[in-house]
This record gives sequence, structure tokens and C-alpha cells, in this order.
Amino acid sequence: MHHIMIIDDEPSICQSLAFALEDHFHVYTFTDPEKAIPLFKKIDIAFVLLDLKVGKHGGLDILQDIKRISPATIVIMITAYGSIPSSVEAMHKGAFSYVTKPIHLEELMVLLERAEEFYTLHSKVQWLGEALEQAHNDYGFIGKSPKMQEVFRMLDQIRKIESNVLITGESGTGKELMAKIIHYQSPRHQKRFQTINCAAIPEGLLESELFGHERGAFTGATEKKLGLFSLADGGTVFLDEIGEMELNLQGKLLRVIQERKVSPVGGTIEKPVDFRLISATNRDLYQEIQNRQFRQDLYYRLNVIPIHLPPLRERKEDIPLLVEFFLNKLSHRMGKPVEGISEEALQVLLHYDYPGNVRELQNIIERAIALTNSSVIQTTDLPEEMKQKQQVFSSHTLIPIYVGESIQQVEKKVIQYNLAAMGGNRRKTAQIIGIGERTLREKLKKYETE
Repeated sequence: MHHIMIIDDEPSICQSLAFALEDHFHVYTFTDPEKAIPLFKKIDIAFVLLDLKVGKHGGLDILQDIKRISPATIVIMITAYGSIPSSVEAMHKGAFSYVTKPIHLEELMVLLERAEEFYTLHSKVQWLGEALEQAHNDYGFIGKSPKMQEVFRMLDQIRKIESNVLITGESGTGKELMAKIIHYQSPRHQKRFQTINCAAIPEGLLESELFGHERGAFTGATEKKLGLFSLADGGTVFLDEIGEMELNLQGKLLRVIQERKVSPVGGTIEKPVDFRLISATNRDLYQEIQNRQFRQDLYYRLNVIPIHLPPLRERKEDIPLLVEFFLNKLSHRMGKPVEGISEEALQVLLHYDYPGNVRELQNIIERAIALTNSSVIQTTDLPEEMKQKQQVFSSHTLIPIYVGESIQQVEKKVIQYNLAAMGGNRRKTAQIIGIGERTLREKLKKYETE
């Protein structure tokens, strides 16, 4: 439900309107506008019923204060019949409409229905404009390497196809950005792109985030909530880190994909939903299926169109292009003109392996722009720890593997040597060797018991 505020210096009017509207809105009433105004900074007030004169305060001044703090709020003036010209003036200053005293409830409800339609449409237009602008700003997906050219060819082939897409690749390769590009090039581009990271939310809450919940469905569920699939109706749902989803929830997701219906937590009625599903993972889902950590039937539903994003170390010929792109984009955004990068500094970047992939490269360039005193990035502007990591890798280039050793023994060595090279940092180790952190933890625990 939307929030509505009533500002009138007559308590009886506030009480009667609150009683009439409480089934349709969250109602707030104030007889003193000075106490009402701070609330606009805390919550989104959709509608205001504002008396043309509230005690010593003029309604036009209050209107201007509201519009300054919350331009999207729709204000309806309450006025006596003889003050209609002043209400018309208020409309010129941003009011939506006006009602006259005594207020007829049926008339008011019709006006609020019109206001709600306008508010909803305005919100959608604003969201779409911001989303499209963000998508345009993020289109830094560039590369001339054969592997990236193959990705671009795949993108061109699937732009009009509605099938599910599974994007694989290490952390930092741009899986979410790829999902956005797929959405904004699809027939659904004017609808919502809704995203969630399955690894960032506990299982109990994740179900509610995906499918919504009814009021009272669980402790703390004080209001009904729409889930991600309902919010994205007609658009695209992007499930990042899908490999981290628990098995129980995987079964519920499979049903939604198959039936195209969603039932909120605590609800009994299934509602149809229309969506295009894009998923992403940095894990080997096929191996997870063998380990009984991922459902095979769900995997085949997700993996209709597979797209693999190569790590940056496998397409180093793209680094100069990416550096140029990030220099132009970030120096402009930071208001600090940097024209380029020295050949020595570029060579350092070309010989680095980027466990954090493109995201790490972007962070390195942003840091260099912030710290440099030159118009050209120099080697001294690059992070010292990056050079230290290079030294670590060069001193641990070879891992001794002998004929007759099992795959399990080789795997154990790879993990232990890389963990040592990363100073015991499990997250970085998992990124380098291409497995999930949970898988790494399980394997290390297993090694301790051997």
C-alpha cells in the first residue's frame, strides 16, 4: 500500500479522513505542518491531502516545501468553495488537483484513483529512464580477442530469443553486465530488469525475496511483499551466483520456471508471471551435480543458452583497450584529466594475472587516476601489492606433480600451493583456481582429516 499524509488543522477532519482511507493506504495525519515535513525525508509519501490554510501556515508555502523535498509526491489541496482560485494557483505550483469542503468521500476516492495511476506511471517512467541510462554507462564490454569476439557473436544471435541463459565465468568477468546487455537488447527492454545475488542472502530470506510473502507469513512479516519474479513481470530476472542456492529452494525455483506461476510464502494462490530468466555462476555446476549440491533437472532448465566469459588472463590482448576505456570513463567521472598510460606501466599491467579479472583492472586504474600527479599513469602509480603478487607467482610457478599420483593428490597440491601463495586468503585462492569459496572450505576441511 502507498503512504498518504493528511495535513489539516482540524483534528476532526484528520480523524474522519484517516478512518475512510486506512483500508487503502498507510495513513499519517498532522495538524502541524512543521512536524509533518521531516517525515518526507524518511519514507516515500505518495499522496498528500493538504488544507489551503493550516493554522498560521499558508498551504502554498507548505506545498513548495513538500515539492522541494519530495518532487514525486502528489499533493491534493483541500479548500473551501470560495478559495478555488487559490487552489488553481496551487495547481500551477505543482498540486495535482483540489477537493472542496465538505469533502464527498466518493469524489475523493475517484480523484485518488486517478492520482494513483499517475503516480505509478511516473514511477515506472523514472525507473526506466534511470535503468536505460545506467545500461548505457555500463556498456564497457569491449574486446578484440577471439574469445570475446565469440561472445559478441553469441550475443547477436540470441538478442531476439526468449530462452533462458546461463552465464559462467570467474568473479569479476562481468556476468551481471552481460545479463544487462542481453536484457536491454531483447524485446523485454522496456520492462524491468530485476537482479539478486543468491550468495548474499540467507536461504529463509532468499525465498521471500524471490517469491514474496503474505502478511504474517513469518515473524517480522508485518506487510505483504511482492517478490522478484512478480516485480519483473514482463521483464527479466537475473539470479547471480545461482550455484550457491540451497537444494530445497532449487526445487521451488524449478517449479516456478516450469509452471510460470509463483506462490508467495504463506500464500495459497498461485499467480501467473511472465519473465525471461538469466542466471550466472562462477562454479562448475556439472561438478556440483556430481557432488549432489545442484539439481540436474534445474541445470538443464537454466542452461538452454550457455555463455562463458573468459578470465582476463586468457585475453590479455584486450587489456590496452580496457585501460583506454577505463581511463576515459573514470577520469571524466572523477573530474581529473588523465590522458594516457606510460609504456612501462602498461607492460606491468600486461604481465599481471588479475585474479579479480576486469573488475580488478578497473579498480587499479581508478586508484592510479586518484593518486597520480601526472597527466599520464606511471609505474609508480600502480599498487605495490600488485607487484608483490607478481613476485609471489613467479616464485611459485611450478608445482611438483609426479607420474602415479591421483587426481585427488594433484588437486590437493594445487589448492595448498595457491593458498600459500595468497598468504592464506581463501577468497583470492578460490578465485584463482576457479572454484567457489564453499567448495574450497569443504576440501580444506577434508584435507585436515586425511
